[in-house]
Amino acid sequence: MNWMPLLLADPSACLRWLALRDLFERPPDDPEMIELAGLRQSDPQVMELLGFQESDGSWLAGVQPASGHAAPGRSGSRTLATAFALARLGFWGFDAAHPAVKRGAEYLFSQQQADGSWPLAEEAALTDGNSQMPASERYSMIPLQTAFPLRGLAACGYAADPRAERAYEWLLAQRLPDGAWPTGVAAGVFGYVAGYRKLAHSRWGCRSNTTGALMCLALHPARCSSEPARRALDLLLERETRELTSLGLEVARLVGAEPAHGFFTYFARFDLALLLDLCGRVGISKNEPRVAALLGFIHSHQGEYGLWEPSDWPQAARWLTFDLLRSLHRINNI
Repeated sequence: MNWMPLLLADPSACLRWLALRDLFERPPDDPEMIELAGLRQSDPQVMELLGFQESDGSWLAGVQPASGHAAPGRSGSRTLATAFALARLGFWGFDAAHPAVKRGAEYLFSQQQADGSWPLAEEAALTDGNSQMPASERYSMIPLQTAFPLRGLAACGYAADPRAERAYEWLLAQRLPDGAWPTGVAAGVFGYVAGYRKLAHSRWGCRSNTTGALMCLALHPARCSSEPARRALDLLLERETRELTSLGLEVARLVGAEPAHGFFTYFARFDLALLLDLCGRVGISKNEPRVAALLGFIHSHQGEYGLWEPSDWPQAARWLTFDLLRSLHRINNI
């Protein structure tokens, strides 16, 4: 099983650069890294995404290059579209040093409210999507309203920015006593938790909102190993089902092989590759029984050439393989 030549011969300069950096630990001054650092600026996927950026730094909702689909958020808000565009750029290895990233980040920060959160779009505030719902019964707070923008910023290295830190504090203030995050608050009470979003050992905890919050924490240089991050991951690891068909869903979204849409439903499918990434970033040992079982499941589906090949997104196989290998590398070094 030799995945090395398959990744290092991939057409994407971004993938080759990331593989050398994260799997082979090549230093920035390595000649091949220097060459690829230049080439990845003109990677076709990157150029296509940047071609849709508006003059104010935002991306319009409704169209995402490569996939041609909407960014997450049934509200279709420009904020969520921009947040997902930054998440993609961050996944490809770009940060504040890139002018487009900087403009996108400044746009998101310009939409941030004084308390550190981002506004809750009207469509997202509708309980069950019912446009006739009285205003008094609509959601007044949903943690994902801030988790999505914050995730995009953190993915590009802005997690420790003072403005982002205010968002983290707001997000932590919405946390339930049991360590989960709720669906939200509507009419002064916690919102209903649909069955697919229920968490074990949490009455009001919502898997979608808890996953969104944890993704933000996992991207922070210090908060990644904090008690809130570890507790949220502990709750997610309690899910016992393992769906192979969802393995790599988030990677597929980030590379444009799968549309990115939904708000509550964005995390409807349980992606074990995402869970493994979170384990590596939070710092959970491979000897933890639930992580060990997860690793066994992941390894059992590695193909004969060393690749993980999702049936729904075969074009994302090399990216998924890189992502899983990076997670395994992190966990093995804990």
